[in-house]
Amino acid sequence: MIREQEMTIRFAAYPENEQFARIVITAFLMDLNPLVDEMADIKTAVSEAVTNAIIHGYENCMGEVTMTCKKQGDLITITVLDEGCGIADIARAREPFFTTKPEAERSGMGFSFMEMFMDEIHITSERGQGTCVEMKKQLHLQEGSS
Repeated sequence: MIREQEMTIRFAAYPENEQFARIVITAFLMDLNPLVDEMADIKTAVSEAVTNAIIHGYENCMGEVTMTCKKQGDLITITVLDEGCGIADIARAREPFFTTKPEAERSGMGFSFMEMFMDEIHITSERGQGTCVEMKKQLHLQEGSS
């Protein structure tokens, strides 16, 4: 029988809450005993998704970010959702080094990092309605994991 578990958190779109999201995802996945490199990859992908929601989704306006994580055996699904301004052109936003905020010294590598570190990434967005980033990763569990 595959064990399933899910958690959802909502937090204010403050830049410092990116670190909070990393801590929460680490705590949620620890019982699976993921490989150290996989955990680092997941935390980086979560950081990028949350940072995009805060910096680009709300563009200096107050808002809320919702992060959901599901564990289905050794498959994890992480969803980061904002109700901000949305993405005008998802294909363009996924191009390496593309940024809408060069003056803020943004690298334009957020989606590229998410794609590199996760097995799947799906982005849905509507202008004025927000963005949903869903990321999936199959873990390679260490001995002694649940």
